[in-house]
Amino acid sequence: MDDVEGEEMPGAIVEAFLEREEGVRALLEELEKLTIEGRHGAVRERLRNLADSDEPVFYTVAFSLTNSRQFFGDVEAQLDVTAADRLRDLAETYPTLSEPFNIVRTERAENRLNPVTDTSYTVTYHHSVESPMITYSPLSGDQQLYESRGTPSEVLRVSTDLVAATTDALDVALENDYSVNTEELSELIDRREELETELSQLRDQLDELRRTPVEE
Repeated sequence: MDDVEGEEMPGAIVEAFLEREEGVRALLEELEKLTIEGRHGAVRERLRNLADSDEPVFYTVAFSLTNSRQFFGDVEAQLDVTAADRLRDLAETYPTLSEPFNIVRTERAENRLNPVTDTSYTVTYHHSVESPMITYSPLSGDQQLYESRGTPSEVLRVSTDLVAATTDALDVALENDYSVNTEELSELIDRREELETELSQLRDQLDELRRTPVEE
C-alpha cells in the first residue's frame, strides 16, 4: 500500500479500523503483553499476519503509532476530530508497539525482511586456543535474529562475505543501469568511510601482534 501520509483518502482505511476497533485493541493488548515478555519474534509474525489479512487496519495502526501530525490532520479533515483522537490514543496507549509496527511496515513497503537495526556483541578470551572470542547478535528492533560466537578471523569472514554481497548487489545495479537513490548512496558512502577507519585500526593491530613475541 502506498504511504497513507501521501494519499488523499486515508479516511477509507481509518473507517475500516473504527468498525473493528474493539477487536483491534484486544489484539494490541495481546501484542503488548508479548512484547513485555520479550517474545519479539512472535509479535513480528502476528503483525505480518495482520498486514496480510487486514491491510487497512494494519496501516491505520502503524501510521497512528508514528504520531504523524499530517496523518491525524488528514483524518480530522476527512472524518472528524473524534476519529483522530481515537487514533492519537493508540500512540499514547501502545508506545512499545511503535517499533515493531514500523519494521513490518518497512518490510511491506520496501521489500525488506528483518532489517538489521543494530548489532550487540561481547568480547572474551579463550586461553586454551589463545584467541579472543566474539559473541554477537544482529538485532532487528528488539528482536534478536540469532547468536553466534567465534574468533576474530571467523567474525571477519562473515563481514567479508557481507561486503562481497554488497559489491555484487551494486554490480547488478551498474550492469543494468539501475539507479540507487540519493539517501542510500549517501549511507553507503558513510558506511564505507566507517569501514575504512576500522580496517586502518585492524591493520595497526595486526602489525603490532606480529611484533609481539608468542609466549611458549
